[in-house]
Amino acid sequence: MQQALFGGGCFWCVEAVFLQLKGVEKVVSGYAGGVVHNPSYDQVCQGNTQHAEVVLIDFDEQQINYTQLLNVFFTTHDPTTLNRQGNDVGTQYRSVVYYFNDEQMQQAEKIIQNLENDGLNIVTELSPAPTFYPAEEYHQNFYARNPSQGYCNFSIPPKLSKLRSKYLELLKTE
Repeated sequence: MQQALFGGGCFWCVEAVFLQLKGVEKVVSGYAGGVVHNPSYDQVCQGNTQHAEVVLIDFDEQQINYTQLLNVFFTTHDPTTLNRQGNDVGTQYRSVVYYFNDEQMQQAEKIIQNLENDGLNIVTELSPAPTFYPAEEYHQNFYARNPSQGYCNFSIPPKLSKLRSKYLELLKTE
């Protein structure tokens, strides 16, 4: 089992996307990259802990590889807006790839370079994986448990639609 750690706006949105992928065994919403030990959601939302909302992904490399996860990540959020995803504004919503080893760093650098060669101005932070703090239990698997919640209903279906249109072969089968 391998791990990936990504932040691309609200962790509910990112989690909902990655839970759809075959080979993804577990997704945990949480916080990383800040200065407060074991922060709460309220603290992170105030924007002064320096944490990003992130997801920790456990995946089976025999079914899906890190590059495929990166491609999904860069497709299903906007890596060109600094500290913002849609109406979510603040450093906690920054685009970030935290890598666990040199191979992950190199794969992320390559994809970022390819996107920039295509004319995009990528603002995604690329940093070594810091301490990860799981979010409160009510944030875990949030969309699956709250599909009609207003924010989820507005923000997540377009991401899932984009995922299905570009990566159908990577989706879990029922």
